[in-house]
Amino acid sequence: MIFSGKNTKANDLDQPSIEALYDCHAPWLLAVCLHYMGNREDAEDVLHDGFMKIILNIRNFKERQSGSLEAWMRKIMVNTALKYIRDHKKERMTTDFYPGLEIQDEFDDLDAFGKYDFSKDQLMEFICKLPTGYRIVFNLYVMEKYTHKEIAKLLGISENTSKSQLSKARSFLRKCLGEYQNKMNYAKAESNR
Repeated sequence: MIFSGKNTKANDLDQPSIEALYDCHAPWLLAVCLHYMGNREDAEDVLHDGFMKIILNIRNFKERQSGSLEAWMRKIMVNTALKYIRDHKKERMTTDFYPGLEIQDEFDDLDAFGKYDFSKDQLMEFICKLPTGYRIVFNLYVMEKYTHKEIAKLLGISENTSKSQLSKARSFLRKCLGEYQNKMNYAKAESNR
């Protein structure tokens, strides 16, 4: 049986269909998990837990438009990651202070990152280095397109805390990217000598 996503019951999925679903979607779902977890080991745990939820709840999924299966799976992974963080992390979901970090104006946007020369993978590495609270709010706001009001409700924080965490995350990323760019410029200058 080939998985179509339409009115399929979990009991109807045979092992090859489950494997095909996993093989098709696991790589990008792992990337979603990495955005939230910051390390591969925890991301793989979340992927496993989230994929089990997908399999167990696939009978409840009804395709409404093209891409809705992926959106549904992504939402399950994000929620699973947030639950994992709440259950396993000793670090709070919000970070009040990070040493050496200057806070930028909240209207500061990511367009300023255009001056840096880095790959998507390098940016992902920097996002993974964000403190937990910064990383969660950054991903929910930037990657998932949640509003500060939605983030506040989801995380049990105030809207102002959400805005503050986003601002701190952007400042942290800007600092990391600036340091990275300076190292690259220095290495390039040294190689040209």
